[in-house]
Amino acid sequence: MSTASRNIVIGGEAGQGLATVGQLLTKSLARAGHAVHVTQDYMSRIRGGHNTYSIRTGPESHPAPCDAIDILVALNQETVTRHKADLAPDGVVLLDESLDAEGARALALPLKDLAPKPIFENVAALGALCGMLGLDPAVPRTLLSQNFAKKGEAVVAQNLEVLDKALEWVGGSSHGLAPLPAPGTVGEQLMMNGNEAISLGAMAAGVRCCFFYPMTPGTSIAQNLINHGGPLGIVVEQVEDEIAALNMASGSAAAGARTIVNTSGGGLALMSEAVSMLGVSETPVVIAVAQRPGPATGLPTRTEQADLNLALYAGHGEFPRAIYTPGDVPECFELTRAAFDTAEKLQSPVFVLTDQYLADSFRSVAPFEVRPATPPVLPLKTVDDPAAYKRYAFTESGVSPRLMPGFGTALVLTDSHEHTEDGHITEDIGIRNRMQEKRLRKECAIFGDIVPPQRFGAEDAELLLVSWGSTKGALREAVDLLSAAGKKAAGLHFAQVWPLNQGLFLDALKAAQRTFCVELNSTGQFAGLVRQHTGFAFDRLVLKYDGRAITAQYIVDAVLAADAA
Repeated sequence: MSTASRNIVIGGEAGQGLATVGQLLTKSLARAGHAVHVTQDYMSRIRGGHNTYSIRTGPESHPAPCDAIDILVALNQETVTRHKADLAPDGVVLLDESLDAEGARALALPLKDLAPKPIFENVAALGALCGMLGLDPAVPRTLLSQNFAKKGEAVVAQNLEVLDKALEWVGGSSHGLAPLPAPGTVGEQLMMNGNEAISLGAMAAGVRCCFFYPMTPGTSIAQNLINHGGPLGIVVEQVEDEIAALNMASGSAAAGARTIVNTSGGGLALMSEAVSMLGVSETPVVIAVAQRPGPATGLPTRTEQADLNLALYAGHGEFPRAIYTPGDVPECFELTRAAFDTAEKLQSPVFVLTDQYLADSFRSVAPFEVRPATPPVLPLKTVDDPAAYKRYAFTESGVSPRLMPGFGTALVLTDSHEHTEDGHITEDIGIRNRMQEKRLRKECAIFGDIVPPQRFGAEDAELLLVSWGSTKGALREAVDLLSAAGKKAAGLHFAQVWPLNQGLFLDALKAAQRTFCVELNSTGQFAGLVRQHTGFAFDRLVLKYDGRAITAQYIVDAVLAADAA
């Protein structure tokens, strides 16, 4: 087991409280100054099934989950059976003395002695873990008090008693485990998942309205806005279905309110007609899509990157859009904030495409800078000549002056049909052609603002690995592992996949001897997009589509196997 980091996996059934102990341990580690990276793997059910809460932690940050388990906390027998093969050579199972370690190295806890009721067994496990890892007991005590404060002093006291008994049982001994080394200089840290960062990015961008229909794993974006958006005057409305959500969003955005809709792939499929409405009416809305495996209901609580084509082509007809694909929690914040400005500049829908892994993964991150670098683009309230105002005026850039209705005497017309410059329905051939060309020109207005792909690794790389979205962290670590193995490797991460500017990446692809595109889908959708628009074909695809997050070792194994073929 490495003395610098730990991979702790807590496993059990839904309803056993593994998320509670996981979150409390994660916060304890973060407050002690350690970096944390959480991966949640849960089944689509309220109780039962097999779920895990994985924490990769240490003095230094880790960008992705890993395969080998250092400490397996088994709240039931199934956890031992499923994961004993994943234990590191010196890994250990922490389990109740009534369970069978099945031949694995184990530390048996007398949970029935430590916890007066089964409901407190997770707190006993928390105490044992904190003691074995050498954490200051004051940290979990404070967190427990805060977590159960609403349930009354008696409940808080019961939980603290169980925690203290577990800490006493450990007795300051690591029981053969090397304690985590003390972190260096510790600055302020936030513990946050991707959906929370998207919500904060929306608030920083000045969001005013959110419409949604609950759909895992995107729902918590709206819930975070409900929890924290009240003082900012943010209106959040749960509507009857996904179709209504985007239609209501188009209305609020047309009235001048910055608006976001959160959903997943199945919800976006229902929104397709409304996406097209945004295109013809030139209305800016940000659509946050947390992907999960399909087709249809698929695996509703797992992760995948199979909705890129859906976001790219949703809505009949042709009109511009932008698609951001953040790769970590800070990018979720920054790119959501940027998406609102892009939507205003483009006057079209803009997508923020994440997935269940990034949506639910907690990370320790530095506090965000919330002030925008430049004043946001806002719709006009007045014009000099209201009688001459044309909502869809032909312009060189394709972007027409957008006026908020109701603030003056100018008439603002919006329609789902093809229209004239002032918004009246038309079937005139010449106007139709000019209007369609005007809409498509708007994409050029943001071409200079495209987020360039981020490169890391060897400058003269022989192996170039490409990622987009949530695979960023695993790819970065894979490049480090390949480099340590003597390979000249580099990575190229795309945080924006549309529009594509081949001048930002094509030379790098052509310069590499071997290129790999890493994606969480079964067909290589981004690789196909690159080939379609540049003619460049990747040498190999590294694909994963079992619904679980990708790891660096998975990428390394695939690359080395392909390289040896």
